[in-house]
Amino acid sequence: MRPAHIERPTFIIDQNVGKLAKLMRLLGFDSFFFTGENDSQMVNLALFEKRIILTRDTHILERRLVTKKRVRAILIKTDKPELQITQVVQELGLQNQLLPFTLCLECNRPLRPIAKDLISARVPPYVFQTQNEFVECPGCLRVFWKGTHWNAMLQRLNKLAGNLEEEIK
Repeated sequence: MRPAHIERPTFIIDQNVGKLAKLMRLLGFDSFFFTGENDSQMVNLALFEKRIILTRDTHILERRLVTKKRVRAILIKTDKPELQITQVVQELGLQNQLLPFTLCLECNRPLRPIAKDLISARVPPYVFQTQNEFVECPGCLRVFWKGTHWNAMLQRLNKLAGNLEEEIK
């Protein structure tokens, strides 16, 4: 018997918790970083795109669309990004929905595999010689690989979100 499809939540991140956007993306969650000043615009965008608002602004929780539960908003309780990501993962029960290293940390687009022979001029020579698997962001064209930085990020993820396996394919 197959498990029921779990719809992955998407988020809109208020600028007052901006570092949280990259951490959510690192875990594979579509997270739009809202840099505008207009809270109404952010709440309306959350409604239109069915996104959960992550914020430290208590006034957002007083908005009609939020109080009427048409838009979900989570008040982030701390200014420490490590604790923010833990709060979100635990509060929403996301431990089994983590898809690390699948989104671009900068532009939130899904990463796609790219053939090694197509990126030789875009990575350092040592990386090209020692790595075989690469992914690319179709938006900003950044190239990523499983190097030492990847291992450090994996350790950080294990510390922050827990329940990640040591080896992520």
